[in-house]
Amino acid sequence: MIEQQIRPWSISDIQVLETLNIIRRELFALESQLPLVFSDIFLPIQNTQEVMMEPKIEARVLQAIKPRGQDQVLEIGTGSGYMAALLAYFAKNVTSVEIQPEIADFAIDNLHKCRIPNVRVEIGDASTGWKVSENNTYDIICISGGLKEIPHTLKNQLNIGGKLLAFVGQAPVMSAILVTRHSHDYFQTESLFETLVPMLKTESASIEEFEF
Repeated sequence: MIEQQIRPWSISDIQVLETLNIIRRELFALESQLPLVFSDIFLPIQNTQEVMMEPKIEARVLQAIKPRGQDQVLEIGTGSGYMAALLAYFAKNVTSVEIQPEIADFAIDNLHKCRIPNVRVEIGDASTGWKVSENNTYDIICISGGLKEIPHTLKNQLNIGGKLLAFVGQAPVMSAILVTRHSHDYFQTESLFETLVPMLKTESASIEEFEF
């Protein structure tokens, strides 16, 4: 997977590549999906509209926002738990928030199975922010689903020097956007690549159909 799918997609960080070998992706998928777990396709989670993203997208995201040892991370949209596990390999703690309880339970089981202790899965809608850390701010925010725009409330939960990654737009194309907070009121925004992912499910909007 790494040589044929990941490296050609501008993934050059050696630590990221090593982590993809250490955190076993197949342990976060259903047994029936194992023949496809390393393919460049979206894999449904628990027979819902939620998906595991393509391996190359997960790797590109991790490379863009790779935490440092003491970083506090917020992930919005836990899914299978795999992205949280990748982030947790580098971070002090990861808080991952999932709106659907049955998917949260699936992720918790996967994380326990892989003995990843520094991820806390919470149930709720974090699309406009979350309240878990002591001062309500984070060093890294990863939004594992599409948004029409990034709420200012989420940007304001970044610490100075912190990074936020989100997929912004709607079909037929979205952009992976990296936001870096340089000061109290200056946020640098960079478009990393174009893709298409399912929209993030929120309490205020119905699930949007995603066509492959």
